[in-house]
Amino acid sequence: MTILVLGVGNILLSDEAIGVRIAGVLAARYHLPEHVEVLDGGTAGMELLEAMANRRHLIIVDAIVSRKYSPGTVLTLRDEEVPVLFTNKVSPHQLGLADVLSALRFTGEFPRKLTLIGVIPASLEPHVGLTPVVAASLEPALARVIAELRDSGVTLVERAA
Repeated sequence: MTILVLGVGNILLSDEAIGVRIAGVLAARYHLPEHVEVLDGGTAGMELLEAMANRRHLIIVDAIVSRKYSPGTVLTLRDEEVPVLFTNKVSPHQLGLADVLSALRFTGEFPRKLTLIGVIPASLEPHVGLTPVVAASLEPALARVIAELRDSGVTLVERAA
């Protein structure tokens, strides 16, 4: 079983793109071992079922909608904290991801460990590019992804500049 870092988001909706942006920076900045995959999941839903199945650790990076926190706040939810059957809208992709996670649980292919690293968006309006406050959260969110990978025993090697 392998580790998957799954960035999700719509690059046409401003801060909604934070997940795919973080995944892109991770893939560009680091040499990753063969057992670690980084995937730009875009706005896909059930199409991600096979890619997410039977992972040792699934790390999802996405925008998380919450009025409890300020835009740019980075949150980390683990395992049972990640709502598989979402009762409140947590992510703009909640339905697609909730369906996939539910299907994985039903088929016995649920990841051993599940982590959601989310950033509170300032804007979900049509626009290509992150708002300044969310752009400033990219590095701290990436640091959390890296910490999760290291906690899973992954050695990261930074690419030469």
